[in-house]
Amino acid sequence: MKAFVQQRYGTPEQIELQDVATPTPGPGELLVDVQMAGVHIGDVHMMTGKPYLMRAMGFGVRGPKKRPGSEVAGRVMALGPGVTEFAVGDEVVGIGVGAFSEVCVAPIQKLIPRPTSLSIENAVALPISGLTALQALRDAGRVKSGDRVLVIGAAGAVGRYTVQLAKHFDAHVTGLCSGNKMKLVSELGADEVLDYTAIDAFDGTRSFDLIVDTAGNRPLKVLRRALTQAGTLVIVGSETEESVFGGIDRVLRAALLSPLVHHRLVGLISKECASDVQILCDLAASGVITPVIDRTYKFDQVPDAIEYVKSGRSLGKVLVAV
Repeated sequence: MKAFVQQRYGTPEQIELQDVATPTPGPGELLVDVQMAGVHIGDVHMMTGKPYLMRAMGFGVRGPKKRPGSEVAGRVMALGPGVTEFAVGDEVVGIGVGAFSEVCVAPIQKLIPRPTSLSIENAVALPISGLTALQALRDAGRVKSGDRVLVIGAAGAVGRYTVQLAKHFDAHVTGLCSGNKMKLVSELGADEVLDYTAIDAFDGTRSFDLIVDTAGNRPLKVLRRALTQAGTLVIVGSETEESVFGGIDRVLRAALLSPLVHHRLVGLISKECASDVQILCDLAASGVITPVIDRTYKFDQVPDAIEYVKSGRSLGKVLVAV
């Protein structure tokens, strides 16, 4: 079979299409005939090997240990030993290993049957960013009906779902983004949209019960200015130029500071689980949330797709048709 392989961290040129042996599913795994794959910011980090801390966390020192790609939708080709929850031929969606391949292995704990009413494109656009948004609001943020929620990076991959899901939880949603993306965020359902280049949302004139920071790099003390007395700040992501820790340092600082202040400061590490993929697919199938898709690349264009996500120019999910 053909699969994209990366031996060393670096640029898209390091990601090469090669002929490799078809993997064999182990206990609790499925072999999936990949039809569509999603590209997300984690694929960029895996390509570049930055922040460097991820290498020390077991992802590989000189190059990634696993083949690239994780968001997958396709058809079950074979079952691992002991698997009875799925059958050969089932259409599935979720998270696998090496999704930028003709065939990949995926654990059943991270896969669900794809709803027949949900297109394969919309299904594969959900897992990573959707899971993160859902868990940021429901678990870390403990969002309630009527809460005033600020979404930083509202037009980004996680932000787009955070806006829609916050409205689903009956919150009043303010989206913070650049001026050229305000129309998109408004169409996603935000009650108010602010252009961060024109308005200082943290000058003390606004207060929120919950702030979900999906893409910023503002200091915690600045973010706390916009919280209510007992408000919650959830740090989801931070794309900085800092090569060693990236945005992880803010997550660590939030954990250290939270016990010392009256605000809840939470750094989110999302969990990849089938139950939440199911929730997202059900919400999408019923029209509660809508994936925003920018473009779909051909299989042999995977390096270009990752580079496009890295550029920050995308206005929606980037997909790969296999």
